Amino acid sequence: MLDTSLLIETEQLSFQFGPTPILRAVSLQVPTGSIYGFLGPNGAGKSTTLRLLLGLLPAPAGSVRLFGHDLGRHREALLRHVGALIESPSLYEHLSGRDNLEATRRLRGLPAARTATVLALVGLTADAHRPVRQYSLGMRQRLSIALALLPDPELLILDEPTNGLDPNGIIELRELLRYLQREHGKTILVSSHLLSEVERVASHVGVIRGGELLFQGSLADLQLHQAGQAHIVIETQDAAACRQLLPAELADAHVTSAGTLQLPFRSPERVAALVQQLVAVGQPLYQIACRQPSLEDTFLHLTAARA
Repeated sequence: MLDTSLLIETEQLSFQFGPTPILRAVSLQVPTGSIYGFLGPNGAGKSTTLRLLLGLLPAPAGSVRLFGHDLGRHREALLRHVGALIESPSLYEHLSGRDNLEATRRLRGLPAARTATVLALVGLTADAHRPVRQYSLGMRQRLSIALALLPDPELLILDEPTNGLDPNGIIELRELLRYLQREHGKTILVSSHLLSEVERVASHVGVIRGGELLFQGSLADLQLHQAGQAHIVIETQDAAACRQLLPAELADAHVTSAGTLQLPFRSPERVAALVQQLVAVGQPLYQIACRQPSLEDTFLHLTAARA
């Protein structure tokens, strides 16, 4: 049974172009108020999924629900509450940033105050008078997001918004998404292949490859899912000597350099016991740390299993 408390929910969403399957029974669950990072390599099915959520492709097999309602039956009403950036929208290069927004605002019959509001939200008030041809790529991307924010949507869908941005542009966009979610209560679905960036901004993630959803849940769930991949790194004077002195305790350890051992993390108690035993046998202990796999490590682990 579908959970109507979710802002986005798909059930067994499948799609194909001709004989080629693109999506295979994808069941997304995007919680209200979350920043959901939709991860996958190029060709995984991310953009196709987002287009289906907006009704931009023919009706697929399976169902799409937004705000608890069927998209096929209520598309026009539901999309009034959605802002989207799919690829790069066409901007009028000769017009100012403000005039670009005004053209769309008037066309959609939105309140006049919205233009100034969204310019402030994306940090473009001071540059609103400048023609778009003078904008950097990062400024153009923020203007595009401002266009998506004009109707004050509850849901924001962004397809690869950091493509082509320099590090400063990526940081600015990351802070903007956090601000929109935290201060304005937006639910944001953002697709990306920049795993480290998603890890820094998302509260929930979905990993897709070859049209199949391999994992979805909170970042905490993902860490639990990959808990077996965590490991302990021990830095000492002589890693090989440590193994010889403690053969039973370090039976599953690997010598990764002359002074470094790596072994699977089992429990905090095991870490404490190893420290005591290494000191007891006279081995200098320079550092011991538990390393949790990053989102990139986890992504590679998940996708490699399905490659």
